Amino acid sequence: MSPQSHQILSGDLRALARAATAIENRSPQADHLLRELFPHTGRATIIGITGAPGAGKSTLVDKIAHALRQENKSVGIIAVDPTSPYTGGAILGDRIRMLDHHADPQVFIRSMATRGWLGGVAAATTDMAVLLDAAGRDVVLIETVGVGQDEVEIAKLAGVTVVVLVPGMGDDVQAIKAGIMEIADVFVINKADQPEPDRLEREIKAMQSLSTRKDGWVPPIVRTVAVDGQGIAETLAAVRSFLAHNDGKDRAVANWSQRLREMLRERLLHRFPDLDFHAAAEDIVSKRTDPYTIIDAWLNR
Repeated sequence: MSPQSHQILSGDLRALARAATAIENRSPQADHLLRELFPHTGRATIIGITGAPGAGKSTLVDKIAHALRQENKSVGIIAVDPTSPYTGGAILGDRIRMLDHHADPQVFIRSMATRGWLGGVAAATTDMAVLLDAAGRDVVLIETVGVGQDEVEIAKLAGVTVVVLVPGMGDDVQAIKAGIMEIADVFVINKADQPEPDRLEREIKAMQSLSTRKDGWVPPIVRTVAVDGQGIAETLAAVRSFLAHNDGKDRAVANWSQRLREMLRERLLHRFPDLDFHAAAEDIVSKRTDPYTIIDAWLNR
């Protein structure tokens, strides 16, 4: 085992930070490091927090982390921020909103840019979760970017998915039901002190009445006012209730089956950094070739 792996397993925060950077940058040594660390995973609870922009996900994650620390649990936070389509940079604002934890060595926060990855999560999020799990974090919180119904990818990464909604956002449930409504293991109505939380809860229950899950679980609905710390204990209780209900091998196998598909797709693109997609597109538009011939040629390389 490499010295860096030993350092991470022994709780060295600088080694953990260096490894996180290597994973996000897809450095050559990252895969080797993850292979060494993977046997030490499987202990962390991975909680995904997703929902529409402005729902208060960052505040909710911050308060959940506080509650977990009061239980003396170590926490890893992966906060995924949107990437600018023009500069390639990201605001990484979640670190600013979670500064209260900066002096706590038992809370490790990593902001990641999506870098164009769809589904509300960054391409390296699975690997980052593996890293934090191996590093001994009891709970890993993954906050998605907040892009609405496309954020279904989080369900493939998290052991439990919390969907955060807020009252008064127009036709709340109808606007997002095609995507993230189906992946919720727990619903959180945040900012429940605003008008019409009852209406939103009725809409969620109406949606739930239309279909049943294969596992028989009916996602509970928790009301919170995260900025005041209200409902945080109830949210954690709902999360733990789901985990107790679904504490089996089948869900883990299903999750890893989905993760492997995404990892393979992402690594295939990474293995061919010199592919000229623009030149190939010009050839296709000009009818000099077809997309099927190009794909076969790339795969045969």
